[in-house]
Amino acid sequence: MSIFEPADHGPEDKNLVILQSLLCLLREKNLLSRADIEQLCATVQARAANHDHDPLPCRGSAATAAATEMAQLGSYIGQRYGGKHRRVQ
Repeated sequence: MSIFEPADHGPEDKNLVILQSLLCLLREKNLLSRADIEQLCATVQARAANHDHDPLPCRGSAATAAATEMAQLGSYIGQRYGGKHRRVQ
């Protein structure tokens, strides 16, 4: 299954397609760097890892699924558009 082929067609899938397309467009226009995408991936993973203490409530399964989707999307954008990685400090 591709990240652009959701399993079911609920309202959240429509939102996912829109957000994926928006991230790709912003990266294509160089409004987001590869480093920005990597930072976003790290932020989503951090929320998934500690969803019980997240100030923005979400279900644990949804947070984990979001982290997986974001990692796949980040990988796709990195391969498609390239760019510099973020610096690890």
